[in-house]
Amino acid sequence: MTDDRTDFLLAALAEAFSDLMAADPPAFRRKFRTMAAEPFAFYRGTACLFYADARSRDDPWADERTSRVWIQGDLHAENFGTYMDGEGHLVFDVNDFDEAYLGHFTWDLQRLAASVALLGWTKALPDEDIVSLIGTYLRAYLDQVTYFVEHDRDCEWSLRLGTATGAVQEALQRAQLSTRVALLDKVTTISDYQRGFRDGPGIRRLEPDERTAVEDAFTAYLETIPESKKLGSLTYTLKDAVGKSGFGIGSAGLPAYNLLVEGHTEALENDVVLTMKQGNVAAPSRIVDDERCRSAFEHHGHRTAVSQRALQAHSDPWLGWTALDGVGFVVAEFSPYEADLDWSALTEPEEMAAVLEQLGRATAKVHCVSDVDDATTPLVEFQVEDAIAEVTRGRGEELVADVTTFAMDYAARVREDHALFVDAFRNGRIEGVSASRAKVEADS
Repeated sequence: MTDDRTDFLLAALAEAFSDLMAADPPAFRRKFRTMAAEPFAFYRGTACLFYADARSRDDPWADERTSRVWIQGDLHAENFGTYMDGEGHLVFDVNDFDEAYLGHFTWDLQRLAASVALLGWTKALPDEDIVSLIGTYLRAYLDQVTYFVEHDRDCEWSLRLGTATGAVQEALQRAQLSTRVALLDKVTTISDYQRGFRDGPGIRRLEPDERTAVEDAFTAYLETIPESKKLGSLTYTLKDAVGKSGFGIGSAGLPAYNLLVEGHTEALENDVVLTMKQGNVAAPSRIVDDERCRSAFEHHGHRTAVSQRALQAHSDPWLGWTALDGVGFVVAEFSPYEADLDWSALTEPEEMAAVLEQLGRATAKVHCVSDVDDATTPLVEFQVEDAIAEVTRGRGEELVADVTTFAMDYAARVREDHALFVDAFRNGRIEGVSASRAKVEADS
């Protein structure tokens, strides 16, 4: 059975990453070493395995509507953070959309709940405390869905400085202290009254042909910004462009660029840094058979940007997409106002419960606001809150029990899978990525 599970795990990784592993083996050695460190890191990097398992799971909560809701797709406790929304409000919310797609609303709940179970285990919490924490998250989710049914204000509600509490409010306060000038000083330098990117780790200067291709892709990207979000005529002049690596565990092997552009005035302090990152296949899309959704997007960069617009009530005004050499990229601001929760500082169940109560409401918000998705791709044409409320009416505690049982069982499965993964990686069983760089060099 252990050998069968290892084979299944490695097949899921190969299906998701084989092309990227072949393109950049060192990036995946770094990714896999990070995943090997502990079960939660492994879980963060294996959304593909979660959905491979989901193929064989029944879902009593999925009907014609609740099986095709916009979902974040890789929801776990560390995929929330702060951002500045399109109206200038600092918001604490979901902050990663690489895996977003149409799917079962329960997949987000299950994936988040299992991550809570893993976090609780790493903090040596007893099972009864972990069960209580998961219940806090799920009941807050259901309560917020009911609120949106009754008040129809899903676009207006969010976790902000005036509504958040505890560690979530502290993250927003840290973000409030950040400035665009500080970010610019960190990643750029000024010479002869011109600002450009600094050299540094992960930064790659572009050869002329690549620079021209990036400039053309940037020009095409400008056409994807909605007229309602476009800024003044001075904005959008491209000042500098560099290759960038090291975006995080989920983006290993994906080509990316940093772009420096003119802000809303000619003052150098108003320059803006954008990221242009290659889109990847969303993990849920591997098991969702929805031709209408599949054919709605030009490429994965387009899908990522549209997903973010769907899941955020007031998305980044710089958000858009483009293509480079026929491959899709998503473009967004490299914002100075991003701050994450420090889960290591949350050690007591009461502290974690206060955060999870807010994460439950934030999850309900991204689901329920998504029925006002991008006008060019109206894929969700019903009130999400009504659909979820209908399928859970009178059965809220049944949903809590169902997802909690799944989460506890799946967290145990993840801990076992982590050990299998480490053993397979150490022993060279992941095709295309040896655990030893020296061995790769010797074999070549």
